[in-house]
Amino acid sequence: MTVKDILAAIQSPDSTSEDFAALPLPESYRAITVHKDETEMFAGLATRDKDPRKSIHLDEVPLPELGPGEALVAVMASSVNYNSVWTSIFEPLSTFGFLERYGRTSELAKRHDLPYHIIGSDLAGVVLRTGPGVNAWRPGDEVVAHCLSVELESSDGHNDTMLDPEQRIWGFETNFGGLAEIALVKSNQLMPKPDHLSWEEAAAPGLVNSTAYRQLVSRNGAAMKQGDNVLIWGASGGLGSYATQFALAGGANPICVVSSPQKAEICRAMGAEAIIDRNAEGYRFWKDENTQDPKEWKRFGKRIRELTGGEDIDIVFEHPGRETFGASVFVTRKGGTITTCASTSGYMHEYDNRYLWMSLKRIIGSHFANYREAWEANRLIAKGKIHPTLSKVYSLEDTGQAAYDVHRNLHQGKVGVLCMAPEEGLGVRDQEKRAQHVDAINRFRNV
Repeated sequence: MTVKDILAAIQSPDSTSEDFAALPLPESYRAITVHKDETEMFAGLATRDKDPRKSIHLDEVPLPELGPGEALVAVMASSVNYNSVWTSIFEPLSTFGFLERYGRTSELAKRHDLPYHIIGSDLAGVVLRTGPGVNAWRPGDEVVAHCLSVELESSDGHNDTMLDPEQRIWGFETNFGGLAEIALVKSNQLMPKPDHLSWEEAAAPGLVNSTAYRQLVSRNGAAMKQGDNVLIWGASGGLGSYATQFALAGGANPICVVSSPQKAEICRAMGAEAIIDRNAEGYRFWKDENTQDPKEWKRFGKRIRELTGGEDIDIVFEHPGRETFGASVFVTRKGGTITTCASTSGYMHEYDNRYLWMSLKRIIGSHFANYREAWEANRLIAKGKIHPTLSKVYSLEDTGQAAYDVHRNLHQGKVGVLCMAPEEGLGVRDQEKRAQHVDAINRFRNV
């Protein structure tokens, strides 16, 4: 049995669940990996100069053993997230430390501790096999996967599974990720594939859409409400493009910060009106590496009030981190909220605490999403309320270039990767619904 036989079954309109269950599984498959013996290859280089094209490999790897509560999925398409970039440049840590620690937790977890790491935290595809104890999913089901991996043996995770002590991000802190022809997931990572989207479109939202939902909409995040002024950094990017859509769909007022006229145009196409091009307006929040410039915070706050009719920011959707965090805390209104994740410009945040404590502001840390939040975020995609922000699609062979483009911020929205799918545009099951939303689906491709 080969991957081509699996693909033929997926593309056949007559294939049944029984047909998929009867398919022999291949002994190996192609996967995007980084190698443990190369973790020092970029030593001494600045972050910007570390090139994912040199560290990312396309390897033939053996099929992993299927355990209880798990599923093997034929991956039709995946996407590149910033965690794949971090993995590929071995920052801030090599992910092999995560795999080693996970491998020590149980006999079954030892599978993950390998000299190679199959990366990727998104997928759209078809269930091939389910392990013992899986009842909700069957071979042949068309699915997407969110990237929360939990064990839930501790009580700590049962109000919010993100608080499970054994919480990990699949494809980053676990092995057998989505940038491959086959992936291993826990069954409680699976969600129905939106039927009006192609494989690559359905794969693109997962991580960033769920992350933005928790950070901005969920009660575990900012609990956004109608009329809120929401400052969104990088509003046309992977995370920000979903935050912008959630703000607009939820009756809030997004103030979109971008870095070019092209990115500003994308925000206008989504329906946003209040846009700040921080490069064109020349904001420099740091005088030098160690000194911030409060005058620039004040100039930024004045510009925001011009766009809001004199109102300050209720919620800041923060993910750049060090570069912007001082400004974010300053411009938030009294009693307002700064939600933070990612820190793509640096983890060591600095801000003037007087503006936080004396004005009763809150900083909320937000990381990915629990299953319910991911399900709700995916449901909004399936209903056509929120749309993929896919701008470009790469082949599996070109994943290194895709990661390089994300690392150097040469992309818009999300970039997809075809895994088992031979071409773009496959997998659409509801053409009528697609026709209603096709302009919004292609929004990021057309700018």
